[in-house]
Amino acid sequence: MAHLQQLVARPSISESCKTISGGLSPQRERLVKKIILERLGDSLEVTELAEACALSRSHFSRAFKCSTGYSPQDWIRQQRIARAKLLIQHTDLSLTQISLECGFCDQAHFCHMFTRSEGINPFAWRCKVVGDLRSKRSQPAAAPTGICIPM
Repeated sequence: MAHLQQLVARPSISESCKTISGGLSPQRERLVKKIILERLGDSLEVTELAEACALSRSHFSRAFKCSTGYSPQDWIRQQRIARAKLLIQHTDLSLTQISLECGFCDQAHFCHMFTRSEGINPFAWRCKVVGDLRSKRSQPAAAPTGICIPM
């Protein structure tokens, strides 16, 4: 029983890092995220990001995880998947073009990472999202009922 209480009372990794010390300063975090987002389609090395913050690679990686809750590689991967989802949804680019545009080395790697992240492959995700958009557009707008629902 005491063991369970300790587990419940224990702060998460990112909470303990932020309250103790060791995370990136807000300025460094903004700088690194800006660099990542501007160069998302390029090859990004953690060493380059660490140098931009004037930190060693290992210290930067620990500090980044303390600040964001994600390793630099995981955060970059999440941003690449998010951008890919936007491109899939709003363009007619092929999955190969999207994978390269988002910084994946090839379509196979992109499909593997997308499926791992979203639980569905990008082609099926595109079919689902495009189908949902088409059905929303083709449905007539509901007539107002005059009922107000408080939020």
